Formats: sequence, structure tokens, C-alpha cells
Amino acid sequence: MGMESGDAQLPLLHHQASASNQHYTKPPFNWKAPALILAFEFLESIAYAGISLNLVVYLGTVLHGTTASNAANVDTWNGTTFLTPVLGAFLADTYWGKYKTIAISTVFYLIGLLVITASAVIPSLQPAPCNGSSCPPATGFQYFVFFTALYLISVGTGGVKSALLPFGADQYNDSNLEESKKKQSFFSLFFIAINLGVFISGTVVVWIQQNVAWSLGFGISSICLLVATVAILAGTPVYKVQLPSGSPLKSVVMVFVASFKKRKLEVPADNALLYEGDDADLSNGQSVKLAHTDGFRWLDKAAVVFEEVEEINKDEGGGGGWLQCSVTQVEEVKILLRMLPIWVTSVLYAASLGQTATTFVQQGNAMNTKIGSFSVPAASLNSAEVIFMMIWVVFQDTVVVPIARRYTGNPAGLTQLQRMGVGRLLAVPALAVAAVLETWRLRSVRDGGNLSIAWQLPQFVILACSDVFCGIAQLEFFYSEAPVSMRSLCSAFSFLALSLGYYVNSLVVSIVAVVTTTSNKGWLPADLNDGHLDYYFWLWTGISAINFVVYAAFAKNYTVKRLAVPHSH
Repeated sequence: MGMESGDAQLPLLHHQASASNQHYTKPPFNWKAPALILAFEFLESIAYAGISLNLVVYLGTVLHGTTASNAANVDTWNGTTFLTPVLGAFLADTYWGKYKTIAISTVFYLIGLLVITASAVIPSLQPAPCNGSSCPPATGFQYFVFFTALYLISVGTGGVKSALLPFGADQYNDSNLEESKKKQSFFSLFFIAINLGVFISGTVVVWIQQNVAWSLGFGISSICLLVATVAILAGTPVYKVQLPSGSPLKSVVMVFVASFKKRKLEVPADNALLYEGDDADLSNGQSVKLAHTDGFRWLDKAAVVFEEVEEINKDEGGGGGWLQCSVTQVEEVKILLRMLPIWVTSVLYAASLGQTATTFVQQGNAMNTKIGSFSVPAASLNSAEVIFMMIWVVFQDTVVVPIARRYTGNPAGLTQLQRMGVGRLLAVPALAVAAVLETWRLRSVRDGGNLSIAWQLPQFVILACSDVFCGIAQLEFFYSEAPVSMRSLCSAFSFLALSLGYYVNSLVVSIVAVVTTTSNKGWLPADLNDGHLDYYFWLWTGISAINFVVYAAFAKNYTVKRLAVPHSH
């Protein structure tokens, strides 16, 4: 998966418009660019997890908030944090470009981290320590300072999350086979960088916060991001920087408006008669045209040649730009429509993965957490899952891909859609194993014993494998399939799916609590020994199975983006 220094000499094939319509600065490939981006992501992941993983504990033990308010504040902040990448992506695609979005976002991010660190150092920014059972709550001003810093971090990480991965992928040229292969490894390494950062924070930084000093733990987060910022700015001369080409959403709206206004016209049987447009017309800022595809034929009306709608144009009082769209513009909209059901299934998949942070932990807490003389915190199995994920990444790249490549002839081994399908499928046995384990645990408790928490490892191993197959492929899919002018926005949809997955989990838990507690204690009582968490896991097994079937149906009929073959003159 590594990138050798000799790769810097690989030829770069340009896909650019004329000098007057230049939207790319493309120096030859340089391995330093993706290396710096990966290092930034690793350090940023440590910094972010150093705040997020222990936030609810800090709010309770230092700011003395109530249990309910702490949970609400953390949920609100998490929801905001996973929604801000959509705004960051819009700014990156439309106004600032990816590099500038990262640079500006990092400023907000750093200020937020430094203020939170200062609030943990300066006594006047914290309430007095508890005196016996008396714990004075934080003042309004103390909360204001802390949450202002927290939401600055939210804005900063949103901009970074939305732009960093697409910016890293932009460093590779898809027209060069060697660079295209290296880009697949880049996605795997990016995935590892995120999870390795979370693992280090979840083991080292969190321990320092609770056993040494909160200020030192927050300070480590600040230092990590500061070093990351200096490193990525130092690499400025070697980056390939794509400049934004105006709002991509305007082009999408144009296609819908044009197809509606020309709804009474017939689409010619010969697709070559549709309007292809000049390079200068392309909304994606490059001279890369997309090939016409079948499906959503009603949108093709937007590309019916302008001469055939001259009378309509006169009636509308001009405005031909909103009546005449190119095949490429139409195909970009078709891509978004095809991706939508795939994305919806990713929301339910994210919700099934979310069990590791909630019900899996609750199940672990109800088990015997002693392994030998050591007591294992139930939440720490999430850190173990990160280790399994990194092992699976290496196994996938060194064993699975070469074998699959031999049988399929595909340089990537399995297609992105196939890998996403494997990931969604593996979620089913993972949750089924959790359900079987819970049934076994309840039987063991009734017999006067209790199972070891070590029995949870199989479900974490299977979900780790699922996440590796689907997580990496999903990052690649939303980047590579997206219209070039909307790559940041579509990549940010992965984070939006994660955000909505949390909300879906909350909704399902609420419904289950209401429905199952009418005549008894319900599936999820305070004491799980009186409930049926196994039924809840079976419910999610069923949801995941249905989600896989729906995904498979859409994936089977999915038309992958194709570039148009230039006409010979």
C-alpha cells in the first residue's frame, strides 16, 4: 500500500480546458502530497476524538451538569458536528475550493481547541470542585465559553471532514493506471488513519484526562492539530489544487427546469442528436464529458437541441440557458438520482453499526467483565474493534483483493458496489451473533451464572470486517461517482448518513420502548436481566437483512458513470 519516491516521475495526463478556462493546477504526481494529507488526518482524528470521546464525562465531573442535560448537550453537538460537513462541502465545491476550505476550517478548529484547553486551565472558567455531595454547577458564562469553543470545533471539523478526503483523492490522476491503483490504497490508508487516531485517543488521551489532568488531555489535542496544520501548509507547493467553478446546484436546477419546460417534446431515438455542448459549457470545469446512459429518459428532454425549442424560447422571453442543457449536465443529475437509494441504505447500515456504541456496551456491562484479575470496561471493546479493523484492512489488501482480481479480472478485485454489498451483508450475522449471545447470557443468569465479556469478541470481529469492506468502498464510491463539481458535497453525504444513523437508532429505541412496555417490563428495562435485548438484536438483524436486499436490488441495476469517447474529426 506504500508509495515509493519514484512515483513522482509518473507521467500526468491532463484533462483540461483551454488556457482561458483553466480550472486545475496539476504538477506531476508527488507522493509527499497524499502522505502529508494522511498525516493530517491521523493527527486531526486524535485531536477530535480527544474531545468527543470523553465529553459527557467532562460535562458531569467538571462542569457538574445533570445526567439528562449532559446527554442532550452531547447528542446535539454530535448531530451538529456530522451535519456541518454538508455546509463545508458546499463551500468547497462552490466558492473556496477544497484546499482553502481546509485552511479556513482549521483556524476555527484551532481556536476552539485552544479555548477549551484554556477553560480547563483557568480556575475562573470552571465551577468550584465538589465539597462532599455539594457540587456547584457551572455559571452561564462558564458554559458560554465552553460551548462556544465546542461549536467552533464543530464548524472546524465539518470543513475538514468534507474537504480533506476529496482533496487527497484529487492528488491522483484517474487516467494513469498506476496512480489509479495507488488511489485505492489511499482510501484504505485514510480509513486506517481515522481509526488509529480514535484508538490512540480512546486509550491514551482519555486515560490522561481522567487520571492526570483534563487540561493536559485537551492540550494534547491542541498540539496534534497545530502540528498537523503546520505540516499540511508546508506541503502547499506540491499539491494539485482544483479551483471551484461556481455553484453545481445551479446546473442541477437547470436540468429539472429545462426538462419540465420541454416536457411535451419527443426525445430523438438517436442519442447523438442530443446537445453535447462545448468545453466552455461544462459545469465541472474540465473538458471531461459524460457518456449518455439509459434510464430517467424524461431528463433527456433538457438536452434536446436548442433549435427544436426555439418557439418555446421566444414564448419564455429568452433565457435559453435555462432551456438548453448538455448531455453531461443531464448525466450529472442522473448520477445523483441513482446514488440516492444507495445512500438511503447507508443510513440504515450506519444505524446497525451504531449498536457498538450503545446496546453492545450495555450488553457487555451486564456480563462478567473480569478476565483473569483484570476488569475490562465494556466500552473498551470498541478500541479492540479498531485493531480488528486495521488487521482486516491489511488482510483485504494483501489476500482478498489479489484473489478476487484473479477471478474477476478487475484491477480492484471487487467493484465498489460489491464491497459495499459484502459489508452490508456481514452486518446481518454480526447482529444475529449478538442476539444468540444475549439469549445464552439470559439463560446463564437464570441458572445462577454469568458469561464472560470475552464472548462479545466474535460480533465485534464480524462488524469490524463489515466496516472495512463497506466503509472504505463507500468513501471511494461517493467520491468517484459524484459529478466532479460536487465531489466534496457527495463525499460529505457519508457523514450525513452517520448523523442520520444516530437519529434512526434513537427513533427505533423509542418505538421499541413504547410498544414493548405496555404489558410488562419491555425489551430494554434498566436491568437487562429482566428484559429481552436478544429480541432487539433480532429486530436489527431483520432490518439489516431487508436493508441488504433493497441495496442489492438497486446495486444490481446501478449504471456506473462513464466518460464520453471523444468524437474523431
